[in-house]
Amino acid sequence: MMGKDEKQKAVNEMFAKISANYDLMNDLMSMGVHRLWKDEFVSDMGSFKSKDPLHFLDVAGGTGDIAFRIANKLKEENPDVLNVESQVTVSDINPDMLNEGRRRGTTLRLNGLNWVEGNAENLPFKDNSFDFYTIAFGIRNVPDRLKAIKEAKRVLKRGGRFMCMEFSKVTLPIFDILYSQYSKIVIPTLGSIAVGDRESYEYLVESIERFPNQEEFAALINEAGFNFVHHRNLTYGICAIHSAINI
Repeated sequence: MMGKDEKQKAVNEMFAKISANYDLMNDLMSMGVHRLWKDEFVSDMGSFKSKDPLHFLDVAGGTGDIAFRIANKLKEENPDVLNVESQVTVSDINPDMLNEGRRRGTTLRLNGLNWVEGNAENLPFKDNSFDFYTIAFGIRNVPDRLKAIKEAKRVLKRGGRFMCMEFSKVTLPIFDILYSQYSKIVIPTLGSIAVGDRESYEYLVESIERFPNQEEFAALINEAGFNFVHHRNLTYGICAIHSAINI
C-alpha cells in the first residue's frame, strides 16, 4: 500500500499529465453533464449580492471551472460594483493545472482572479480569511481528507460556508450496476482513445469507488467541526453536493 507522500506524488504526476485534456475528458466522460452539475453547485451557494466585499476560495480548482462561474455570478448580482474588492482565489497543489486555469481565464477575458499553489491539507492562507470555501471533484484525491476539511474550517470566517461536490454512491437500483460497468469499461477506454492515457482514468474510477458514501462523508464534515451539514444528490447520486456552516 502506498504511503501518504507516495500517493500525493502519484496524484500530482497524474494531474500534470492530464491537465491539458482535463476539461475535454470531463465532457466526454459525463457527456457534458458535469457542466450542469457545476451550475447547480454554484447556484446552491446562494446569493452573492452584498455591499461588503466577499472572499471566495476554490481549492483543487486548477482549471477554473468553478471560479469562473463564481466570478460571473458575482458580477451579475452586483452590477453596481459595490463590492469591487471581492476576490476569487483558486488554490491547487498542481502548477500544471493552475497554468491551464490561467490560460483559460485569459481566453475568457476574466480578470481579478488569484491563482495560488497550495496543498489542501496545509493552505497558505490566514485564519478567518474567506466567506466561502469550495472544492469540486478534488477532495477524493486528498490523502488526509479530515485534515483538509479542518483546514477549510480554519480559513473560513465565522458564518462562512463550506461547499463540496464529489462523486458519490448511486442510489437507484439497477442504474448503479449500469453506472459501475460504464465507469470501469467506458471511461478508461475514452482516456486511451482520446488522450492516450488509460492508466490515469483507471485510477480516477478506482478513486471514485473508494470514496465514502454520502452519509459517511457528511459524518467526516461533522467530525471536522462544521454545523448544519447537508447533502443533496445529483443524477441519482452519481455525485453529491455537501454544504456546511462554520459556526
